Amino acid sequence: QLLILDDFGLQAFDSVTREIVMDIIDDRFGESSTIVSSQIPVSAWYDLIGEGTIADAILDRLVNSSHRLDLKGESLRKGILKNE
Repeated sequence: QLLILDDFGLQAFDSVTREIVMDIIDDRFGESSTIVSSQIPVSAWYDLIGEGTIADAILDRLVNSSHRLDLKGESLRKGILKNE
């Protein structure tokens, strides 16, 4: 019932990816929970998704009906890498 999209937006979407993500988000909107994690600020997602109309639709469904947590601080991975 829960979909987790981890590392969202690490590279720009091509047309196929845009359509797939739109279909997934649209099917789940108002029906199921989705968690999106990203190192990219939400303000940059529009350009990553590309194609204005689809980007608007995806972001409208994700951003306007979400609870947002902005994490700050050092990466926990830095400590893990030091110990190896």
